[in-house]
Amino acid sequence: MKKIKYTFLLFLLMMACLASAQIPSAETGTFALTNATIQTITKGTIQNGTLIIADGKIADIGASVSIPSGAKTIDCSGLTIYPGMIDGGTQVGLVEVSSDPRTRDNNEIGEVIPHIQALTAVNPSSVILPVTRVNGVTTALTMPSGGLFPGTAALINLHGYTPDQMYAGFKGIVVNFPATGRRGRWDRRSDEDIKKAADKALEQLNDVWAKAVQYHKIDSATGGKDQPYYPEMEALLPAVRGEMKLLINVDAANDIKSALKWIEEKGADAVLCGVAEGWRVAKEIAEAGIPVITGPVLSNPTRDYDRYDRPYANAGAMQKAGVKVAVRTNDMENTRNLPYHAGFAAAYGMGKEEALKAVTIIPAEIFGVADRYGSLEKGKVANLFVTDGDPFETRTQVKYVFIDGWNIPMVSRHTQLYEEYLERAPGAEK
Repeated sequence: MKKIKYTFLLFLLMMACLASAQIPSAETGTFALTNATIQTITKGTIQNGTLIIADGKIADIGASVSIPSGAKTIDCSGLTIYPGMIDGGTQVGLVEVSSDPRTRDNNEIGEVIPHIQALTAVNPSSVILPVTRVNGVTTALTMPSGGLFPGTAALINLHGYTPDQMYAGFKGIVVNFPATGRRGRWDRRSDEDIKKAADKALEQLNDVWAKAVQYHKIDSATGGKDQPYYPEMEALLPAVRGEMKLLINVDAANDIKSALKWIEEKGADAVLCGVAEGWRVAKEIAEAGIPVITGPVLSNPTRDYDRYDRPYANAGAMQKAGVKVAVRTNDMENTRNLPYHAGFAAAYGMGKEEALKAVTIIPAEIFGVADRYGSLEKGKVANLFVTDGDPFETRTQVKYVFIDGWNIPMVSRHTQLYEEYLERAPGAEK
């Protein structure tokens, strides 16, 4: 039975690779997207506008724009152009089939391994990438998972032949902040055992940080010479020096408050991730001035007595309290659903305008790449998509996607399967 199971999984992987190999190549060049409604995000809406793409960037944008000679013109009458959506937390590119450990590269052995780089493990040929990007998601933060310091996350564009080509300019060290609550309904530990485990984890976190601070002092005093090989501390140096962000996963209200206190004490440059109960302590987060990447929005309440819609309203509640909020899916295979996570946040208090920002310019600002991504402005990287309606609605069709100026084919495993079975040749009625 086990042999049959693995043979079947291998077959699925081979079919997935075959599907990926059959996807047409992207097209580069100079493009003129004309007669479109352009949602710039940061500079209002342009009606009947034109957007020029050249050398991978937005060369010009506006209502009165000259089309360069030789540009390929794409008539976008009745369509709307949006900046490519950015998912602030995924494991896309690190996991292919979540049920098969041979295709998972998201969780390495060890509690303190910040030197493990997610970018190194990204699979540019993953069949999940085309499925994701044809829904308007052009960029994603891919994060390792596991222990206390599971590794370093990387922001990637969802097109490229190598991980380095996909790299979008941001890395951050992931921290799973010690949790004082139960891990789920299956967690049968006593309250005393839970407290002991949380205290031990916090002690380890403080110990690791203290070692990193000491390593920084020695490194600064010696100019980095004659230092023993210590990759964990070497990886933490930029975070201790305030040159790299800590991405702190934390969900429960009390744990969020503990994390805020820890960040203040250590003087760390941090972002709170997950933050499922952020609405309970939104005021404290706002006062601390710490940005948040929350999600998944399409989730269940953290407590049995909470309203069913608390996860949907969480992002809006924090945003209205003054917190800078981005939205993530925290998913592997279904990162493509990012617009619907944002759509639920919009419908449950955040509003469409702020929800659009939460998947475009806000994550770009949090990651320090807003000069290149997150909005449609002259000189920025040409990451964008074109739709026939509201991107947060499931009936909307994405017509075009551009990543780094490449015209991405609107083909994925899903479209191929749809076409394959739409008119089945074997067994079809004549």
